Amino acid sequence: MSPSLINALKKQYKVLSGKVSSFKIEHKCSHKWYGNSYGGFYVNPDLLHPGAIVYSFGIGQDTSFDDAIIDNHDCQVYGYDPTPKSIEWIDKQTDMSPNFHFHPVGLDKETGTTFFNLPKNKDYVSGSIINHQHVDENNMIEVKMKSFIDIATENNHNHIDVLKMDIEGAEYSVIDSILNSPIEIKQILLEIHERFFDNGKEKTKYLLNSLKQHGYQIFGISDTLEEISFIKISD
Repeated sequence: MSPSLINALKKQYKVLSGKVSSFKIEHKCSHKWYGNSYGGFYVNPDLLHPGAIVYSFGIGQDTSFDDAIIDNHDCQVYGYDPTPKSIEWIDKQTDMSPNFHFHPVGLDKETGTTFFNLPKNKDYVSGSIINHQHVDENNMIEVKMKSFIDIATENNHNHIDVLKMDIEGAEYSVIDSILNSPIEIKQILLEIHERFFDNGKEKTKYLLNSLKQHGYQIFGISDTLEEISFIKISD
């Protein structure tokens, strides 16, 4: 049995068993996978150019996506993550591209500080402002968060070529503040964490409807059905 057929059967099983929402390609265009199997996303490379602006929310200890998009297009990547282990890991890297600009803050609906739940498994990296089954609500730290519009304003950006988010369930709470901002965004790449919530499918349905209402269509879906890539088609 070929790997492609195996992946197709796995996708079908996840959907039919009710484990994940069903997604389908809505816009056919050039797409290329950037990053490793864990931290990568599909990107439309035809829309990128040297100096293109990329926002990468949720770094963890994996910059494979950021490295790939810089290596292929000489983009300027602005990375954000308030997780202590992520900050420590970034500080130890000695070969980061000068095109990668890291900021030890997180993305939220409003700028300020909030409590951040650290992972239950001490070997894991990713925490979250969302209380879900993989984090410990009794092990929290206070972290600095910023709204999307404040981040873009500080960077003097009114256009972003690619916005990537892997923020452990917080994508549902911040999506409207991003879409309702005046900042033009051509591609939005999301890791969907509906498995963290009892009403995860309802949250995903709302998120998809919001993106659709703002002119975005799906052009890339990962084999895990969790990394979904959207492209702006219309206003």
